[in-house]
Amino acid sequence: MPETKTKRKFNWKIFTIVIAAILVVYLVLALVPRVKSVADNPFVIENGSRPLLIAHGGGNREFPDNTLEACYNAFSVDENVMLEMDVSITRDGVVIMSHDTTLDYRTNARGAIADWNYTDLLEQEVDFSYLNRKENGNVVEEIKYTDYQNKQVTPKDVPNYPNGLPNRSSEKFLVTRLIDVLEAFPNNTVNVEIKQKGEMGLKALRAVIKIVEDLDAFDRVVLASFHKDIYTELKRIHREDHPELLFSPQDSGVAALLISGAVGLDLFYTEPVAVLQIPMSQKVKGINIHLDREWFVATAHKHNIAVHYWTIDNEDDMKYLIEIGADGIMTNLPHTLLKVYDEVFGK
Repeated sequence: MPETKTKRKFNWKIFTIVIAAILVVYLVLALVPRVKSVADNPFVIENGSRPLLIAHGGGNREFPDNTLEACYNAFSVDENVMLEMDVSITRDGVVIMSHDTTLDYRTNARGAIADWNYTDLLEQEVDFSYLNRKENGNVVEEIKYTDYQNKQVTPKDVPNYPNGLPNRSSEKFLVTRLIDVLEAFPNNTVNVEIKQKGEMGLKALRAVIKIVEDLDAFDRVVLASFHKDIYTELKRIHREDHPELLFSPQDSGVAALLISGAVGLDLFYTEPVAVLQIPMSQKVKGINIHLDREWFVATAHKHNIAVHYWTIDNEDDMKYLIEIGADGIMTNLPHTLLKVYDEVFGK
């Protein structure tokens, strides 16, 4: 006679024990104190206090983007302003402020910054106050910068702009070096994004580190880049040369904290970053991922990581980010953000 197989009964007792054990381990992991990514972080604010007012490009809807004049305007709004800027390195090794790695869009000159000498930019009085119209990568119309009120501005319009600054024009917005900003605002925090990539980007990064080192400014400067090679080098410099270096993660570093925090397993997040610089939401493969969540800010704070949101020009968004505990709000309109702060926190 053929053997008959005995059907085993599902052992609910063992199943319950396994699930209970998994839950206990999960709860233990969720409750373990998080290791600080940065021991001392000047960018994390006290709970309930006013977020940093961060001027994007110096506040580029009020004055031309990434110019010394924009920075002075932002400083006139808030003496504690954090200045955000983008930098590239010139052919003669000078780190200058520019949102683009070429001069085409925002100046009356043309070509890659890496192909220009800083001295030539000065001698030719290249004007960094344009928003040119481009088609297929080429400039088809030069358009002078106008502010959010559609008004042309000059350096003379900057409130309390110091007279007699070297190499500055009363009519043109001349090239600005990173060191110009760090020396002009010695008590302000500064966010510096490396725009170039590859060898030029690494060269720019090394030059930026040298400037920060010479000025002993590691405690007030945070570095950032969207380029993987630059971020990899930032981590190496932090690990081997300057443990005091403060920097932000790439998108993957933000995603890792978001996902691990959502399931309570951010204990394993190990990126040594000081600040998350993020939008309120990000589209990933057509799906809108919201980053403006109170629990996400709280997760970052467990690791002593600050959260700065960009680029926020809407008053309702500003108020919402204050509510969820953002450490900094980056805006093109410093005066508008100050008005919101005065409404929420009082003058």
